[in-house]
Amino acid sequence: MTKSAGQEPESGTPFHDFDAYADLPRVGGLALSPDGARLVLSAATLDTERARFVQALWEIDPEGQRPARRLTRGDKAVSSPAFTPSGDLLFVSARPAPGDSDPQDAPALWAQPAAGGDPRRVAALAGGVNAPHVGTDGTVVLASDLLPSATDPDHDATLREARKKSKVTAILHETTQVRLWDHDLGPATTRLLAVALPGDSETDPVTPRDLTGHVGPALHDDGGWDLSPDGSTVAAAWMVPEEGGLQRLTLVAVDVATGERRTLLDDPAIEVTSPRFSPDGTRVAVVVGSRLDPEVAVDQWLAIVPLDGGPVRHIAKDWDRWPHTPAWTPDGTALVLSADDHGRSPLWRVDAASGEATRLTPDDGAYTDPHVSPDGRWVYAVRAAMDAPPAPVRVPLDAPGPFQPLPGPAEALGRPATLPGRLTEVTTTTEDGTEVRAWLSLPDGASAERPAPLLLWIHGGPLGSTNAWSWRWNQWLAVARGYAVLQPDPALSTGYGQDFIRRGWGQWGGTPYTDLMDITDEAVRRPDIDADRTAAMGGSYGGYMANWIAGHTDRFDAIVTHASLWTFEHSIRVSDYAYAFAQEFTPEMVDTYSPHHSADRIDTPVLVIHGDKDYRVPVGEGFRLWADLQAKDGRADGTSPHKFLYYPDENHWILTPNHATLWYQTVFAFLAQHVLGEEWKRPDLLG
Repeated sequence: MTKSAGQEPESGTPFHDFDAYADLPRVGGLALSPDGARLVLSAATLDTERARFVQALWEIDPEGQRPARRLTRGDKAVSSPAFTPSGDLLFVSARPAPGDSDPQDAPALWAQPAAGGDPRRVAALAGGVNAPHVGTDGTVVLASDLLPSATDPDHDATLREARKKSKVTAILHETTQVRLWDHDLGPATTRLLAVALPGDSETDPVTPRDLTGHVGPALHDDGGWDLSPDGSTVAAAWMVPEEGGLQRLTLVAVDVATGERRTLLDDPAIEVTSPRFSPDGTRVAVVVGSRLDPEVAVDQWLAIVPLDGGPVRHIAKDWDRWPHTPAWTPDGTALVLSADDHGRSPLWRVDAASGEATRLTPDDGAYTDPHVSPDGRWVYAVRAAMDAPPAPVRVPLDAPGPFQPLPGPAEALGRPATLPGRLTEVTTTTEDGTEVRAWLSLPDGASAERPAPLLLWIHGGPLGSTNAWSWRWNQWLAVARGYAVLQPDPALSTGYGQDFIRRGWGQWGGTPYTDLMDITDEAVRRPDIDADRTAAMGGSYGGYMANWIAGHTDRFDAIVTHASLWTFEHSIRVSDYAYAFAQEFTPEMVDTYSPHHSADRIDTPVLVIHGDKDYRVPVGEGFRLWADLQAKDGRADGTSPHKFLYYPDENHWILTPNHATLWYQTVFAFLAQHVLGEEWKRPDLLG
């Protein structure tokens, strides 16, 4: 007999229609002009063919009075906004220059004059450009990928052309890491280059000056870098090799005039990321993390490093929260940053002398990309929440208080994210006395008379927290189809203190698993939840846990596992992150917590999803899981209760709009079959 969902969902929100959902603008990072008068952010919307998302720049009124105004158009993405001292807006894009008969695919540096007029291309390199930083003297430092033997950008272009004509795509690796997330590393590697902006009368692009030369993988994506306010010095997280194929991030200073490099912080016990210069250029704030160790849970804190080589001060080390990338206040006395906290990620003001942390935002938001106004009155940031997509806001800095929304692209386009349900929280106390909490999203109308089927959604990481809006795993699409969605923070989650991480350290399938089962038990006790109709879902580490759950309990009607680790020993050794996994686990831990050992105990239908371009959890894990499920449950007619959604050209995340729609359609069809008892219906996009 076919079972229906707990209630008929209301129609009319963007979450009831995949096309309407895809039309919602997706806000990115901010840039604030030196005088604080202009605020610019990036936002992605569908292109005219609805085949991909394209980023554009929008101007936001810092006072919140005027509507947002779109600054750039076209089918080429625009990113990395930055202001020059004169107020010109720099950005990065692969858009063609006017009259360009041979447009390049590589993104170039563009400048839009403050006085108005069309943007002009400032610097174009064969390896592209990214992340421009601007000093008060007008110096621009940017990053670009150049081939190892290239002596300058022009030589790099010549080498690339020769490689292209020879049809050579091979890469010779001489260092540890060969891939990252979804792309190969090499043969070109990142260098820093300086650009002198041309005058208004100059029209030809300038050739940047190489500051670092070939430094291999030193300028790693995980590290980050910053330019001093006066444009004289770069502070960069710098990857250095270690014995046994390991590597770690140190901190260096690079003189922009000479390219001379010196080390500021090099401690084998820590790694350094996210450097940010103080307003006077004499200090660098960094996020410091302890090295991975199987016996000691990793920790994270702030440090301030003098540029002149004085003693490093580790601040807020006793603050039991993990800081994200900081921004300095204009007077240099404090840092403003976000840090996960009990299912939120509020803004904090951390005193640069004492390390005392003061929470600035009392709401349920998760804040990113903070920028402090030059007068020190406001923090501009992007705010998201479990029930609100990312949007620009400002927060008073002088006293904690509510955020003030700033009209953004969603308002300008008339595309509000009206929700199909409501948000609440669930908490439980585990056997060891620890409180574990979760967000619960409920459909409108869920009640004791009409209880909703439950989906347990497990976050990735595992060092992270479910505290913000997600476009890739958006629970409101499930809520619009009548499901309640439970999103817990089990052991290893951030925002609950170091002891909470320590509870699950080294035992991926241990305490995190029992926490998930305990919070699920608590959720299904609610009268508005149908305990007899449940499923578990997760991606990355959440996919690992979905596999672990499948082999350790039959309480769920269905399992969805995306980009998941299956044969633990194999997956971590071939991952792009293998050098780090080698430090985190002992062979005994890996063997104990490998989900594949429990393959014969899986009785729950499983939907496996994997992308071929996933290098964090290589696709072989999906193939092996699928093969093991078929070996156990394959029938004589070639069918099984399981399914495998395979994307040949997607990565750890499913990013293409139509592929994302297909992801949701397949997941909801699989859940409808096994949770709701409906007949299996193959999504139309699958043919």
